[in-house]
Amino acid sequence: MEEAFFDTPLYREFAQLDQFSRLPDEPTILRFCHRLEKHKLAEQILATVNALLTQRGLLLKAAISASKLGGSLQSGSISPMTKDN
Repeated sequence: MEEAFFDTPLYREFAQLDQFSRLPDEPTILRFCHRLEKHKLAEQILATVNALLTQRGLLLKAAISASKLGGSLQSGSISPMTKDN
């Protein structure tokens, strides 16, 4: 996730991080994700975003679950492609 802030301007814009500001490191991002999980905030945030998108007719597919979203943010959860995949 840390690399995504460097590589993808859209992520920095979404997180309201300036091009020249200090970007969060991996431990900071993981602490944030763990706090979201601990207080069950990811599910609430996702439900709010989905509701707003639905109201505006912008939700194109079924809502993803917070557990899938949280899993994609955890370190090491995305494995690189190999010849076997």
